[in-house]
Amino acid sequence: MRAVDTVKNIWRIEDLRKRILTTLLFVTVYRLGTYVVIPGVDPQSLTALQAQTRGGLLALLDMFSGGAFANASIFALGIMPYISASIVMQLLAIAVPSMQKLQREGESGRKKINQLTRYLTIAILLLQGPTYLINLSVQLRSVGASLPEGWFFTVYATIIMAAGSMFVLWLGERITDKGVGNGISFIILVGIIARLPHSLFQEFVSRTSETTGGLVMFLFEMLILLLVIAGAILLVQGVRKVPVQYAKRIVGNKQYGGARQYIPLKVNAANVMPIIFAQAIMFIPISIMGLASRDVSTFWSAFMDNSGFWYNFVFFVLIILFTYFYTAITINPTQMADDLKRNNGFIPGVKPGKATKDYLDTIMDRITLPGAFFLGFIAIMPAFARLLGISMSFSQFFGGTSLLILVGVVLDTLQQIESHLLMRHYDGLLKSGRIKGRAGA
Repeated sequence: MRAVDTVKNIWRIEDLRKRILTTLLFVTVYRLGTYVVIPGVDPQSLTALQAQTRGGLLALLDMFSGGAFANASIFALGIMPYISASIVMQLLAIAVPSMQKLQREGESGRKKINQLTRYLTIAILLLQGPTYLINLSVQLRSVGASLPEGWFFTVYATIIMAAGSMFVLWLGERITDKGVGNGISFIILVGIIARLPHSLFQEFVSRTSETTGGLVMFLFEMLILLLVIAGAILLVQGVRKVPVQYAKRIVGNKQYGGARQYIPLKVNAANVMPIIFAQAIMFIPISIMGLASRDVSTFWSAFMDNSGFWYNFVFFVLIILFTYFYTAITINPTQMADDLKRNNGFIPGVKPGKATKDYLDTIMDRITLPGAFFLGFIAIMPAFARLLGISMSFSQFFGGTSLLILVGVVLDTLQQIESHLLMRHYDGLLKSGRIKGRAGA
């Protein structure tokens, strides 16, 4: 079989074999760490915390941490503080001139930005640590347990969790350097996949009972899930190729340029960032109402039901707006036009300079609109899944951030493995064509 031959070819390449085994080793260390409870916390008393993480924002955080959040693990804060710090630094690089200057300094500037990102990550961890412990204390008291008293426990528990998150970041960087794929993304992927077997088994048991549709309904769910995954793959890989012609230059006896190339403009240049931003805003009313009294008006209560119409309608609109916003700050048509002009390149039928910039702007507007609508549709798919009676834990795999991250990381990892195979003159993973990652062709 072709699959068996592909596995044999992967195993024959020593460098690729070592990278895969190294990745598995680091992932195993990470998964074991998610079950190491913070010293001083009774693992038997975490039932209330685990119940709290079955829905809402905490369910998302627990998924990204691979269950470490609900286990009160030393990795409870996970990799998300680093992701948050990276987003802040990315936005600062657009708004602050000094950060823009660092970006233009090449490798040295990138190292300085990475260092600042780590400092900001530590600051976020030192703020989130005590907050996590306060919530943990409340949940433990609800079941008759408690955390050790005194500031000493808060200090050392915060330091342990901060060190655990930085260790997870180190594992991700080691996977990037010595393993397969992007390490940070792979760590998030492992956290998402860790929940899949249990959720799938629960859904199967639920559906195969006589009262909830039987095996036919379960197979129907699997068909819908495959269709959504196929749509997510198309969204991740979709590009619009803009032809670029380079002018001929003759230097001495040699001719340079003259070749036609393509600029791949992504249909979804913003990736999952619009969903993350929109989710952060949609959780503000829920957080405020949670701190307020229980007498909530009908208007605000509509935004507390994440399976209701108004919640998902506003969520959908916010995703479209943030898609345009993040695409605008990520793709710079002016710089692209200047780079083409500087390298004697031009788009056939379009004048260099401002006309090229306007042309690229128009193309991005046209391809971003359907990409934004499709992204919004995938984001609200879990709500449709729950309307069909699918459990909350399993419905999270029908769309949203988790599905897009899962599809994107898997495609990137497979693309890297295929590159190793083709570089050693072996067949690729597919019988025809090449695997495309999030970068497009």
